[in-house]
Amino acid sequence: MDRMDHAEVLALFDRQMRREAVPDGPGARVERAGAVVRQSGGPGDWNGVLWSRLDADTADAEIAAQKAHFASLGRSFEWKLYAHDTPAGLGARLAAAGLSAEPPETLMIAATDAVVDAAPDVRLPDGVRLVPVTDGAGVDLMGDVHERVFGTSGRSFRDRLARQLVEEPDTVSAVLATADGVPVCAARMELPPGKEFASLWGGGTLPQWRGRGIYRALVARRARIAARRGYRFLQVDASDDSRPILERLGFRALTTTTPYVYEPDA
Repeated sequence: MDRMDHAEVLALFDRQMRREAVPDGPGARVERAGAVVRQSGGPGDWNGVLWSRLDADTADAEIAAQKAHFASLGRSFEWKLYAHDTPAGLGARLAAAGLSAEPPETLMIAATDAVVDAAPDVRLPDGVRLVPVTDGAGVDLMGDVHERVFGTSGRSFRDRLARQLVEEPDTVSAVLATADGVPVCAARMELPPGKEFASLWGGGTLPQWRGRGIYRALVARRARIAARRGYRFLQVDASDDSRPILERLGFRALTTTTPYVYEPDA
């Protein structure tokens, strides 16, 4: 963040990645609807509100409108709320409307070249190697790792990534870390066309392999790819576990983000 003012980076992120967002994966559609920008995806894709500009007089009606929109599609959705979104107390309004808050994460940003400089040659444990994911077999291995690490079904993730690798391969980069051939960590990077931010996702490492530099190595690898592709910044929605590692690589916290999720049948 030393390369750009905090407020300028946040404003750039809001504009490029939220207000002017591009579809996140094959089959997805992003549209401006009144005072919100939302995404509707195909089966297994992310659906929800990316950005809003609301005030105390319009917020409740807009929340109701988005509930009705996604209900008409028969889909649950996520309202991705950032700490600086207006009006004050928007999270409480979302909760009152029946959306459930999930654990908050920290939006962290780094200059891509700063991360490359901070981790020029990360040493992996003996027997561990990084393997690019380019086909369905690799996607299944990534899904297995994520299910074991995060404890949730990876079916929608597998379907989405497999389709993306076939239909839009230039928009994603995925990698596995294997120990003597056995997958122990997996991560991906979204490369939205026409933007300056590449987004890092996943990075789930099996418990017995944590603390050995594997997550750091996967960040460094993706940073080098992003640098070659011309992306100025890297973005992560960081958990408390990954935040210290990212800070050592040059990432800085911009704000926090809390997913509010609505299940029509809940």
